[in-house]
Amino acid sequence: MLYLGLTNVLFFLRYSLARKAALRRQLYFFVLAVLFVFSAFRYQVGCDWSGYYSQYLVAANLDWSSITEFREPIWWAILSWIQSMGWPYPVANIVSSAVFFLGIHVLAQRQPDPLGFLVLLFPILIINMPMSGIRQGAAIGVLCIAFVAFIDRRLLWFALWVVLAAGFHASALIFMLILPVATGRYTWSRLLLAAILAVPGAFLLASGDAAEVATSRYIGTGIESAGAVFRVGLLGLSGLYFFFFIRNKWLRTWPQDYSLASIGAIGMGMAILLVPVSTVIGDRFGYYLIPIQAMIFARIPFLQFRANASLHAALPYLSLLLVFTVWTQLSWHFQQCYIPYQTWIFGFPGGDPLGF
Repeated sequence: MLYLGLTNVLFFLRYSLARKAALRRQLYFFVLAVLFVFSAFRYQVGCDWSGYYSQYLVAANLDWSSITEFREPIWWAILSWIQSMGWPYPVANIVSSAVFFLGIHVLAQRQPDPLGFLVLLFPILIINMPMSGIRQGAAIGVLCIAFVAFIDRRLLWFALWVVLAAGFHASALIFMLILPVATGRYTWSRLLLAAILAVPGAFLLASGDAAEVATSRYIGTGIESAGAVFRVGLLGLSGLYFFFFIRNKWLRTWPQDYSLASIGAIGMGMAILLVPVSTVIGDRFGYYLIPIQAMIFARIPFLQFRANASLHAALPYLSLLLVFTVWTQLSWHFQQCYIPYQTWIFGFPGGDPLGF
């Protein structure tokens, strides 16, 4: 299968370059370009292909003055712009993928191993977001830039990027709740302050239109995400691994972004609590945390372990490969949405410019 084969190639490439840091950095840009093209120029691939086509049609009749009335005004402005230019629907995938990979690139440049960070995103995040849930995929890209602002302790820039991410997918506003600890490494007193401030913030988010839509769609409706237990479960285990095995090592080695890694690990554990309420909501929230998970995973080879260092370094790749293999082989959802992979980079199949 193409997806499983590509994952193995990417993981093997990272393994074969384990001791060649300079070459890894050079090949990173090539792999980034390949994955962008693979995502942006897909054709009738992804579970949300038809859903976003419907939005594309609606955008043809939008008045620019009414854009701000939508929950995700940036996204609707983009669709309206594509329509006004007379461009076909698949162009929306190029724009959303460009935003996603730009944000991923900004965060990757802060990593000691950008290639490892990138390839760890492919099996779950890249396939599910910029290749399917493109609005949230774009939001995740912008949020990655917000994470960099968080690392740099630039509070206002962090808030601005989160608001821009919400312009693509309103659920990104949940990350405003960590604003109180965006000015430096958190202490337990800061965490308590954040928790206190999060109460009214969470209430406002829960009472907003986006939360109402999510509740009406996903809670008590029978709509489930069958793979959420595995994806969110892996996130939860990642968070536990961080705190039990590498938290202190990380603090000594990279104190500047310890706050982001540790808060992300806490969020990974919290995502599990959402699954019994709604597998879809838990899954959607978990996708926002996968860049932090990949950041943690990709840095494990650079930490000092007293024993089994190679096993620790290999464990993230083996775990992701196992979860991805089970998903691709047993999920009818995957078979229906992603197979066969097609591209329109050499022209639209059947000459249909809209993809239908």
